[in-house]
Amino acid sequence: MPLGKLFSRGLQAQSDTAKPADETAADQPVPVDRIGLLDTFEAAGLGWFWATDSENRLIYLTDTAFERYGWSKPELIGRPLTDLFSLAAEEESERTNRPLAFLLGARNTITFLPVRVAGSAEPMLWEISGKASFDEEGNFLGYRGSARDVTESRDRQRDSERMAQYDDLTGLANRRRMDMMLGNTLASYRNSKRSCALLMLDLDRFKPVNDTYGHPVGDELLRQVAARITKIIGSKGEVGRFGGDEFQVILPDMDDRGQLGELAQRLIQMISQPYPINGSRLVIGVSIGVAVAPYDGFEAADLVKAADLALYAAKGGGRAQYRFYSGEMKEGAKRRRQIEEDLRSVLDTDQLAMHYQPIVDAKTEAVACFESLIRWHHPERGRISPGEFIPVAEDIDMIKPLGEWALEVACRDATAWPNDIGVAVNISALQFECDDFPSVVKKVLAETGLAPSRLVLEITESVFLGGSDRTQRKFEQLRKIGVHLALDDFGTGYSSLSYLRTAPFNKIKIDQSFVRGCTEPGNNNPAIMSAIVSLANALDMRTVAEGVETKDELELVVGRGATHIQGYIYSPAMPQADILERAEKGELTFEAQGPARYRADRRTVFRRIGVIHEDQRYRAFVRNLSKTGAMIEGLEDVPVGTQFVVDMGGGQLTVATVRRSRGPIQGIEFESPLIDDGADGLCTRHRVSPYELEAVGRSLSALPDDALSILFPRSEEPDAKRAFREVETRAPA
Repeated sequence: MPLGKLFSRGLQAQSDTAKPADETAADQPVPVDRIGLLDTFEAAGLGWFWATDSENRLIYLTDTAFERYGWSKPELIGRPLTDLFSLAAEEESERTNRPLAFLLGARNTITFLPVRVAGSAEPMLWEISGKASFDEEGNFLGYRGSARDVTESRDRQRDSERMAQYDDLTGLANRRRMDMMLGNTLASYRNSKRSCALLMLDLDRFKPVNDTYGHPVGDELLRQVAARITKIIGSKGEVGRFGGDEFQVILPDMDDRGQLGELAQRLIQMISQPYPINGSRLVIGVSIGVAVAPYDGFEAADLVKAADLALYAAKGGGRAQYRFYSGEMKEGAKRRRQIEEDLRSVLDTDQLAMHYQPIVDAKTEAVACFESLIRWHHPERGRISPGEFIPVAEDIDMIKPLGEWALEVACRDATAWPNDIGVAVNISALQFECDDFPSVVKKVLAETGLAPSRLVLEITESVFLGGSDRTQRKFEQLRKIGVHLALDDFGTGYSSLSYLRTAPFNKIKIDQSFVRGCTEPGNNNPAIMSAIVSLANALDMRTVAEGVETKDELELVVGRGATHIQGYIYSPAMPQADILERAEKGELTFEAQGPARYRADRRTVFRRIGVIHEDQRYRAFVRNLSKTGAMIEGLEDVPVGTQFVVDMGGGQLTVATVRRSRGPIQGIEFESPLIDDGADGLCTRHRVSPYELEAVGRSLSALPDDALSILFPRSEEPDAKRAFREVETRAPA
């Protein structure tokens, strides 16, 4: 029975209301069949009407609903409404999980309530409205209402909401969603005193790829990068794209810096592997900044800022690196901005100079070539390392004029050397990519008068964005000019034998990372060196072992077949005046001078630390720090076997045992090895938590530098009442 018939009595009464006697037929409006309107609405499928009895059992549903979904009336009519519908999940959360039965039992008006249709093969969402009906005596008769299918519109809304929270290129969470997730995570973790790590990733050398190959290739590269990051992170965290070539990773319940460093290194290695796209073999890198809550901040904005500063430091350190946030990075960011400002005008001053390190023939120990190394002596800040200012120069588009200056000075200086000695000049990948680079080399050679055969251009594997025709054409142009090419830092990240097959290299430089520690038992570097030398011999190329510092390293690399040696074992870099003086005296043959043996990696440092013994805190200095131990100075009368808690600063503490003790100097062994901090330094895996400081009355805040002094305050008792005596220590001259 149509709903119009069900409500016919009330509707008919309204349509049959008597008209005033003085109205003529012409003045009367056309009668409206309201029952017919309801029937037409039902038949059109624009919506449906429904009704229940006093027990809220279904007694009516529009016929077109049965026809549309293939339902039969016997299976629905007479069933409780709560068997047919249930609240949608989002509606349950808004209504504090009150079920549909409660809402119907309250007999209040229902307005546009989303409900799930039970028993449907596909998820179906209806929106129902209804009003409780009562007789003249106030007895409840049931509900009378309307309904419509909103499945498609709700799906469209959900898709729209997803688009607002996810990156349409990679499918990763976008900045908005990541900000929301990080904020919610940190807020809830603060109450439960849990940690959360944040990684900020920025791709290295993505812009040249995008500019060279176009945006479609760049987009595909970003999709592949996103897939690699997601594969490595897996279920450990949430990965998002911030736009451009920036990514972010949220890692709940992770504060072990050893694990974080290993994860960051895996990301660097994986992202640096080549990408085969449209027949090209593209190569990029990534830099990573790491911050951890609550140590580095509690609020999302603070943690993002900390991770950004760490990322800034990683890129400033030479890229393809990771850094943990530390308080000193604020000062480091300020220094980088100052370097950027000063670098823009440095070529107009006399602050830059060129020094040269000899590359020695392994058999004769005579100089075959000098590698030019740029030096910047700032009038106020002293010497600024190339590792600091070269990445800045690349970021602010200063690398091209800076590189041309270095090329011209090196070539001009080399003309004053004996004719059998060449000069090697480092060429930035960004400098090499300039279309006019071969013509610049030709112009400099013509202006300085240096023979092309004496110039060696040292380039790294990062110039290979793929099997690019542009790159190969430049190689051919340089070959015609007559200069030599050396592949620098071979084997450190982008190696491929295909480069050596097509590029006209004359020399391969074995990176110092393969030389360092090569004499230690169980080290695989000698085998790698042998493989590189054999490959070079097969291709009729010479090999240079870089960074040789000790006599046992020298003996090994010469024994493995390296044709040339470079490193402190023969000489550091020297100014032009020293070379000319040696040349005049005929002293361009160098003698190996240095330690007999390589010593395991120990950092020579000198900084104040805290030493905690029982309930006493002492001041001391640390020297020669290694992963497994250190030498400390400043305490006397310390027996061998004494156990300390060493406060390294910044909330870092490690348990140590005294293994040697002589006067005010002790050699200590750490109970747990230190780890790499990503900046050629060492740090502890864990730190004192701000929650622990809060427990002793300190207001909750990011970790201060003096964290352990709060937990272990220094006693002012006289030395007579303390186990050890502090002695004055001076920094080395």
